[in-house]
Amino acid sequence: MQDPRTYAIKTYGCQMNVHDSERLSGLLEDAGYVRADEQDVADVVVFNTCAVRENADNRLYGNLGHLRPVKTEHPDMQIAVGGCLAQKDRGEIVKRAPWVDVVFGTHNIGSLPALLDRARHNAKAEVEILESLEVFPSALPARRDSAHSGWVSISVGCNNTCTFCIVPSLRGKEKDRRPGEVLAEVEALVAEGVLEVTLLGQNVNSYGVEFGDRFAFGKLLRACGDIEGLERVRFTSPHPKDFTDDVIAAMAETPNVCHQLHMPLQSGSDRVLKAMRRSYRSERYLSIIEKVRAAMPDAAITTDIIVGFPGETEEDFQATLDVVRAARFSNAFTFQYSKRPGTPAADMDEQLPKAVVQERYMRLIEVQEQVAWELNREIVGRRLEVLVAEGEGRKDTETRRMSGRARDGRLVHFAPTGSVVDREIRPGDIVETVVTYGAPHHLNADGDLLAHRRTRAGDHWEAGIRPKTSGVSLGLPGFGTPQPLPAVAENGCAVR
Repeated sequence: MQDPRTYAIKTYGCQMNVHDSERLSGLLEDAGYVRADEQDVADVVVFNTCAVRENADNRLYGNLGHLRPVKTEHPDMQIAVGGCLAQKDRGEIVKRAPWVDVVFGTHNIGSLPALLDRARHNAKAEVEILESLEVFPSALPARRDSAHSGWVSISVGCNNTCTFCIVPSLRGKEKDRRPGEVLAEVEALVAEGVLEVTLLGQNVNSYGVEFGDRFAFGKLLRACGDIEGLERVRFTSPHPKDFTDDVIAAMAETPNVCHQLHMPLQSGSDRVLKAMRRSYRSERYLSIIEKVRAAMPDAAITTDIIVGFPGETEEDFQATLDVVRAARFSNAFTFQYSKRPGTPAADMDEQLPKAVVQERYMRLIEVQEQVAWELNREIVGRRLEVLVAEGEGRKDTETRRMSGRARDGRLVHFAPTGSVVDREIRPGDIVETVVTYGAPHHLNADGDLLAHRRTRAGDHWEAGIRPKTSGVSLGLPGFGTPQPLPAVAENGCAVR
């Protein structure tokens, strides 16, 4: 018998892409492929691409160029390109890199194994780009990357029309999963030892619009609170225009929902927000932050900000700095505006010079880091529960620190010492410690640990076991007691 073919997946972009790559891994393994060791040349290399990040296409074609001589040496190798850039560029990828075997879009990741077989059989490139979603990705199997944390999609696509964003044209209109399907997937992950889930959507607050329940997201958070063994629930990303008080109440009143909120601001200038087609203004944004902090004083709030949007003046930029100081973000993901072909903003007048954007960007970083540092210094002396993680931050070989995330999402480097530590601490375990130092982007806890709890997730990490979930597609109608079944006539047909 031949050895099974091996695969490797290289992922770029957002959490949605990371989760899609887990689905691609699950599909390939169900088709008989095995994950390649890092040092080996894989038989199949998949690029799961992003079209939002700057220079995404240059990065892809550069990586494809590096693989060309490798493929020449290994003629049986196949290269596949999927994700948002594949959806956008389509057949252009094969024209620019004719050694690519398969191109597939965001709506048909389930086709990858068949496309690889077809390309191998026909000895030519296969390009398949669907215009709309046929199968919700969560109906597909997934090989999870983490033993302790899992992504769960509640929706895909977006109904907003932000002028800087290309996502709606690549991911399509919003499609919501039924709550029962979401909860079934969460329960399946918990049964595999997962302690923490992150609910994913382009706009989680509009969840439920497709099945007519505008309060569905808050209900979903509360329902997650009833799942035994689920210790932490996070979500990303909400949109200020859809953020409602019932979600704040659900966060505050559901013990396993983390007091962490990522709320994209994009700009503090009302004039720029209007040009961006962000249907809220700075006063509305800050009022949400005020309500969140009133309900959860310990909440860590993070954001996204774009600097240098077309037409942004110094006055507009100062308005952004004002909101940053007022909102007091624990962290901000900051971006210099760059054109995205196919978006309305790319054709706007008053595109700003790179030097102006760069200078404003550096000033924003300085203000935000000062705010974050002040907040983190206030946490010194506080006791924190930390979920130990793998690959979070850099290891300090001198202090032997390990790393993990507090319940509010802050990165904590801690010393794995103390009388409570009688066996090895593993990723997936829970420790409690006291913060001794606050830096802008992390916390240090260099004293002895106060508690160490070994978990099933830690056991699975140690044994090299990662959750592998089957696709979940139950079609359940909603929360609470199911609706009565239709009456049945004598001939067995439902009465309508």
